[in-house]
Amino acid sequence: MLQVGIVGLPNVGKSTLFKTLTKKQVDCENFPFCTIEPNVGVVEVPDERIDVLSKMSGSQKVIPTAIEFVDIAGLVKGAHKGEGLGNKFLANIREVDMIVHVVRDFVDENVHHVDGSIDPARDVEIIELELAMADMATVEKRMAGIQGKMKAGKTKELEVQLGALERISAVLEQGKMANTVELSDDEEVLLRDMSLLTRKPILYVVNVAEDASMTDWESPLGADRLAAPISIKLESEIVDMEEEEQKMFLAELGLERSGLDRLIKKCYELLDLITYFTSGEKETRAWTITRGTRAPQAAGKIHTDFEKGFIRAEVIGYEDFVAGGGESGARDAGKLRVEGKDYVMNDGDVCHFRVST
Repeated sequence: MLQVGIVGLPNVGKSTLFKTLTKKQVDCENFPFCTIEPNVGVVEVPDERIDVLSKMSGSQKVIPTAIEFVDIAGLVKGAHKGEGLGNKFLANIREVDMIVHVVRDFVDENVHHVDGSIDPARDVEIIELELAMADMATVEKRMAGIQGKMKAGKTKELEVQLGALERISAVLEQGKMANTVELSDDEEVLLRDMSLLTRKPILYVVNVAEDASMTDWESPLGADRLAAPISIKLESEIVDMEEEEQKMFLAELGLERSGLDRLIKKCYELLDLITYFTSGEKETRAWTITRGTRAPQAAGKIHTDFEKGFIRAEVIGYEDFVAGGGESGARDAGKLRVEGKDYVMNDGDVCHFRVST
């Protein structure tokens, strides 16, 4: 399952965002360090296509794809040195696929800011420095280990690793992100197990006031950071509305989707993920894969044996499935394709995999 870590300073709206996303009650009191242990919640990925497919197939069960969100304690300046609750919480997001960095850009005298004033750009730099310094410790430890091994004899692999780490170290020392360093495919593979925080994709959620414009908005974080404006307080109210009431409310704001739906979609886009479907009377299910995945590997998402025993994929595009009124009509219209091991999956493919057992 896709994992997303939520980070930010205390009192920026992280826990409220998490509670709103998961509809799972967590403490959101107005004081720093309220979140002591990481909260974990699973969120369904909004995709209207799965409901359409399930109705056409008469499915007994619908299983959407999902994202796991991990909310950690608010970080403060000096967290990598043990300030506040210390940097042990950074370890909680070391294994996530991407990071959502929540930044406060609303004024409320009743909600204390840990640094005393509202300054999104400053706050981002504080957290990025903490992530960079945490990565610096990881890099230094790996470099020391490699240098020790090289005393016994240099190898090409060790030299490649050390060269890449030296370039990353030079950037981290400046408080910059490791994702600004260009690595070769070989270097990426050799360093992947380090799970550096500052090489992960990051989406900045700018927590704006309720009356802020979502359509005519300029990011305070500059053009180099992918940012999205969301009024987390407003979203926490929208999520409790009935579906029709939500639609009407969003229409009044000139929006097609809620901020939460836009956030989840942005996470998918940032990680270059797509969805394919399996659909029948028993169930309709959505499966998440990386763009460019071939059919055998997509089948392996269902069961590892499916990849090993892959014979062929029977594929109908979503639009063709709907136009045919379901699988039978699409098949009769000649829209079912038989694809082999080299087939690259497309977003919205509806598949049956034929495998040997």
